[in-house]
Order: sequence, then C-alpha cells, then structure tokens
Amino acid sequence: MKILLVEDNQRVSQFVIKGLQESGHTADHAGNGRDGMFLAASEPYDVIIMDRMLPGDIDGLAIIEVLRKAGKRTPILILSALAEVDDRIRGLRSGGDDYLTKPFAFGELLARLDALHRRAQAINPETPLIVGDLALDPLTRKVTRGTRPIALQPREFKLLEYLMRHAGQVVTRTMLLENVWDYHFDPQTNVVDVHISKLRQKIDAEFERPLLRTVRNAGYMVTAGE
Repeated sequence: MKILLVEDNQRVSQFVIKGLQESGHTADHAGNGRDGMFLAASEPYDVIIMDRMLPGDIDGLAIIEVLRKAGKRTPILILSALAEVDDRIRGLRSGGDDYLTKPFAFGELLARLDALHRRAQAINPETPLIVGDLALDPLTRKVTRGTRPIALQPREFKLLEYLMRHAGQVVTRTMLLENVWDYHFDPQTNVVDVHISKLRQKIDAEFERPLLRTVRNAGYMVTAGE
C-alpha cells in the first residue's frame, strides 16, 4: 500500500514510518496540517493516517472535512490521544473511516490499515481499470491493449489487476507476494520476477510504449506517464 501519515510528533512518526516500510509499504509523511492537506489532495494514496491535533491553523478533522467535500474517498484512519466517546464520534462523523487512540500497538494499526484497504477495494471491484491504452475488466476478465485482446493466465490476470489498481505507484515484491500470492511464498523466491517477465511479454513486447516499468531497488509500476 501507499500510505500517507500526517503526524507532528517526531517519535511517533519515526516509529510508524519505520514499521510501515519494514512491512513492505510505501509511506510519505507530513508534519503539519498544510503539508498534509497538500499531499492528501494531490497524491494517490491507498490509506491516510491522520493525527487530530496538528500545529498551525489546520487540524486533522478540518483536513478530512475538506477532502470529503472535494470528493476524495481515500480511507482515513484517525490517530489521536483524544479517547473519549464524544471525540471518537466526532472524528468518524467528520469523515474518518476508523479511529485508533494513542498509545497503540503497531500490529493493531497495521491490521486496521489492511482492513480499510480491503474494504475500499471491495466497493467497486467490477469497475474497468484503464491505464493508457491498456484496459482490464474484472467482471468479464478481459484484457485489451488498444483493439488487441490479451490472453492471461489466472495468476497473470491477478498480478496485472493489482498493478493497475495501483497505477502510478511503486509496488514492491513484498506487496505482490502478500496480495497476489497470499503470503505462501518465501520473500527470497523469484516467482514475482518470473511472472512480471511473462506479463511484460504479453502487454508490452509488441507495443511502442512500455507500460510495465521496473523501478530499480524498489519494485514495479504500471503507468502511462513518461
């Protein structure tokens, strides 16, 4: 997942960012409301972790309300030391999707993020995915590039679907092993690289512009950009 953390406490931020990265996720950090607002509104994230109390004139709930009014549906987990029932109710009613109080266990934070991400993916699982001239229809399980149909094996289809749902984002091998192979493989296996190579031959080899990119020392990305 690509995750945004909006948190002003340096100790908490370092702890969370380190944990997310070690779990195979990509994480950005904003230490105040204005930077958090800018990143949340301009970058594609799978989940946002939002502290309620931030320095400056924009707090976490204000950011959430602005994002929701702008039509941003990114799942948001509110992280706060404010633990009273009324505080949690206000956070959820402002547009937050979940609420976790400080102090917290990182394992619970990670589990809640996974749950929010799964829930968001399940909302419109049948919406066609399009990147450039590459199209994938989860309902009919058809893949085309331009007018040319592309035949994929079931695992190749699942791999491409995951990459396209995260178009423009770097997807690590760990993320692919977790989400496409369901943890059943040793992280040292080359199964991801083998399937990426096969997939690249089918969707890119005969076309002028490659869409499936290797990001050195990071992972893979499907993008129509330069």
